[in-house]
Amino acid sequence: MRDSLRLGRLWGIEIRLDYSWFVIFVLVTWVLAASYFPLGYPGWPPGLYWGMALITSLLFFASVLAHELAHSLVAMRSGIPVQGIRLFIFGGVSQITDEPRSARDEFRFTVVGPFTSLVLGLAFGALWWETRGWNHPIAALAQWLATVNVGLAVFNLIPGFPLDGGRVLRSLIWAASKDLRKATQIASAIGRGVAFLLIIGGLAMIFSGGFFNGLWFVFIGWFLESAAAQSWRQFTLRELLRGHKVSEVVNRDWPHVSRDLALDDLVEEHILTNLRRFLPVVTDERLVGIVTLHDLRKAPRADWPQIQVERVMTPLEKVHWVKPEEEIWAALQMMAQKDVHQLPVLAEGRLVGVVARDSILSFIQTRAELGL
Repeated sequence: MRDSLRLGRLWGIEIRLDYSWFVIFVLVTWVLAASYFPLGYPGWPPGLYWGMALITSLLFFASVLAHELAHSLVAMRSGIPVQGIRLFIFGGVSQITDEPRSARDEFRFTVVGPFTSLVLGLAFGALWWETRGWNHPIAALAQWLATVNVGLAVFNLIPGFPLDGGRVLRSLIWAASKDLRKATQIASAIGRGVAFLLIIGGLAMIFSGGFFNGLWFVFIGWFLESAAAQSWRQFTLRELLRGHKVSEVVNRDWPHVSRDLALDDLVEEHILTNLRRFLPVVTDERLVGIVTLHDLRKAPRADWPQIQVERVMTPLEKVHWVKPEEEIWAALQMMAQKDVHQLPVLAEGRLVGVVARDSILSFIQTRAELGL
């Protein structure tokens, strides 16, 4: 993912930091150092304001991470795969890659997030109570974090899908109706309704003088409406592709090249002729790597006649691939996760063909036009 930084793994869960996170981190730190702490605790040295603001911001995002980790760990215990956790401008999101197996599972892994935030809020509240009379910096930090964590728990329980409250609502509708599709459709519609209310409320605040608070409500409403609509589209797409295998969309005639081919011949005979930006490199029908336009840039243009493909190709151990019997949805998820448009399809190490994102989209469009 080129729009995020990898921080590492916790309990096998990949943690990534979206570049938009830095915007909110700087904003929160600035508001704390320039406004919140000086107004509440005048007389501190300027360095203490900024130091406490920085520590408070880091603890706030650690609290958001704890919230998302709680979701992810309980989901994994229920057998639901988790791709990772992403921190971004609006907080964080657990990237759960499949639908829960039951309404009970969804309720359990959803409600644990707000519960974690509430526990953290109470813990910081207790810290504030213990330090309020003798350590003002710690008390100030704890008071803000207590308020924010409780607020985070309450906000996430708003019944707007895909917020936690919307997922809890979906789980309850699912349990009552025994119909996940119907529950998702209702929860998504309610989520979009809540989003429009937030946008309208934000606009009202802007026109009544509360510009920044109103603007923030508008942004949150816009984000929630977009997320609710996307969640419904993603659900319907997953349902459409459920049970369909990669073998149904694999391109078995995709051209491939040998590892000893010169780069200028690669360009003239394959890339410009077939208009392929992605070519498997094969020896005795077995994939040994792939070569792309990005790989070509590793070598100077003047040296292409003397350099062979194997010098610049991405070797097999670094190539993401799928099997013919894997589901199309899993292949599409891998393409999105790895930010690629094609994947080699291998059976026992032998190249079967290539599955491309445009082939999957064509498959979806054709089924839609046929009413399937």
